[in-house]
Amino acid sequence: MKLLIILCFFMKTISVNNQSLHYVTLGPKSGEPFLLLHGNGGSHKSMRRQLIQLALRGYRVYALDSRGQGANEPLTEYHYADMAQDTYLFCQALGINKPYVYGWSDGGNIALMAEIAHPGLFKAIITSGANITPDGVTEFAEKEAELREEFKSNPLFLMMLDEPHISVEELSTIACPCLIMAGDADAIAPEHTRKIAASIPKGELCIVPNADHGSYIKHSSRAARIFLRWLKNISFARKIEKK
Repeated sequence: MKLLIILCFFMKTISVNNQSLHYVTLGPKSGEPFLLLHGNGGSHKSMRRQLIQLALRGYRVYALDSRGQGANEPLTEYHYADMAQDTYLFCQALGINKPYVYGWSDGGNIALMAEIAHPGLFKAIITSGANITPDGVTEFAEKEAELREEFKSNPLFLMMLDEPHISVEELSTIACPCLIMAGDADAIAPEHTRKIAASIPKGELCIVPNADHGSYIKHSSRAARIFLRWLKNISFARKIEKK
C-alpha cells in the first residue's frame, strides 16, 4: 500500500490568479479532500511526511507550492492576501469542496486569511506556528531593523516583516473548527498563539512540548498524529450534533 501511494506521487501545474502554480496530489480520489500549505521559502516537499500520512489514512491530499516558491518562478513582490486568493481559486479550479487544510507557518497565515475572505471555504483549519501580526514572531519584535537591512534584497522575507495584519474581529468570523498549534519553543510568542486560538469561536490551542517552529513537522510524523486525533474527535462531535 505504501509503495503504491509513493509511486502515484507526481507534480502538476495549474494557472490561477495570473500565476502558474505547481502542486502534487496523493491518496484515493474518493477520499475527503485535504489541502497542505507550506511555510515561507518552502515547497510541498516540506510537507512530504504529512502528505503520505494523510494519504495512507484515506484522504485525497493536495500539496501546493505557494506563488514564487518551490517549483514556481520567483517574484519581486509578495503578499499574503494574494496567496490566500490563490488558495481559494485553486480549490475552485479543481472543484475541491470544503477541504480540511493544514498550514505550517506562512501556510497557517494563508489558511486563516483565505477562510476570512471566503467564509465556508474549509471544513476545518489546522495551523502550526501561524501569526496574525509581524510582532508575533519573537525575533522580528526584537531585531526588526537589523533583519530588514540584512534581508533587504529578499522580498519573500521582507513580506514577513510587514505582514500579515489579521484582526481579532476577523478571526471571530471564522466558523469552522480550528486547531491552533505551536511548539513550546516556537519562533511565535506563546501569548500570540493563545490569542489566535482564543479569538476563533471554535478554536482550540495545542502547545507541543519539546518542539520548536518546525521540529515536529518537517521530517516528523508528530504533527499529523496530533491533528489526526483532533480531527477524529471533531468528526465524532459532529455526528452527535446531527442526532
